Amino acid sequence: MKVAGWFIGVSLFGCLAATLLGFPGLEVLCGMAGPLLVAAASWVLAERTYRRNPERLTSIMAASFGVKMVFFGVYVAVMLKLLALRPIPFVVSFTGYFIALHLAEAVALKRLFADERRASR
Repeated sequence: MKVAGWFIGVSLFGCLAATLLGFPGLEVLCGMAGPLLVAAASWVLAERTYRRNPERLTSIMAASFGVKMVFFGVYVAVMLKLLALRPIPFVVSFTGYFIALHLAEAVALKRLFADERRASR
């Protein structure tokens, strides 16, 4: 749970900083919201699964991958078509947060696995 809090805090700080630097606030915020929601939920699910039943983690992550693909497709379509956000700032924000949060999640998973290995010794 602590890691998800870091995801949220750093993302909100980045969104505020980008807006203060003159980037379009709504597009940056919406570009951040989808990847942040998915990364935080995915992390909480992965961490809980690993702590309770590590053998299930791979199947849970594979299933969540499919859900993420559908969610992101719908999310981007809604943001660009229904909300009619400016595409370039939204896509730049979305892509940046998507990559950064997935990298952060990968690092957090690596640390989780390493902590468990150290604890089992």
